[in-house]
Amino acid sequence: MDLKFSHIDILVSDLEMAVSYYQKILDAKPSKKQVWQRGDFHVEYVIMFKDALRFYFVRPFSGNLKTMLDEKGEGTIYRFCFTSSNIQTCFHKLVAAGVQPENENGEPLTIEALNSPAGIPIIWLPKVFGDLSLEILEEKAMAERMAQRRRDAGID
Repeated sequence: MDLKFSHIDILVSDLEMAVSYYQKILDAKPSKKQVWQRGDFHVEYVIMFKDALRFYFVRPFSGNLKTMLDEKGEGTIYRFCFTSSNIQTCFHKLVAAGVQPENENGEPLTIEALNSPAGIPIIWLPKVFGDLSLEILEEKAMAERMAQRRRDAGID
C-alpha cells in the first residue's frame, strides 16, 4: 500500500482552550471549526497548521470518542492518519489480507460507502492494539480539502 503520513487526532474537552494555547505557543494557525456528525458519532474539530505539519484537536459530544475522552482524558492521541493515492486499492488489499475496513463507529465498511461526512473517502482499520486507530484517506481529496482549510485560515 502506498501510504504517506497525514496527521494525528487528539481528544480535548475544551476545543477553544487547546487551539488558543497551541496557536500562542507554537504559532500554529487554526482552521475554522468543523463538525462531523453521522449516526451517534458527533464531534467538533479544528485543524492546526504548523508549516507543512498539521494535527487535529477533536472535541467529542457523543459516540465512541466521547466514551474514550471520559475514560482516558484530554490529550489522548487516538488516531494516526495516512493518505493513499488509491483508496479503493487499499480497501481491496486490506480485504485480501483478511482485514475488514470499518467506519468511524467501528462498523463494517463497504467499498460503496467510503465517502465520509467531510466528503473524503476514508477507511478505518479495526482496533487491534487498545484504542489506537489507523485511518487511511484518499490523498487527492485530502490535499484539496487541506488547501481549502489553509486558505480559510489565511495561510498561503
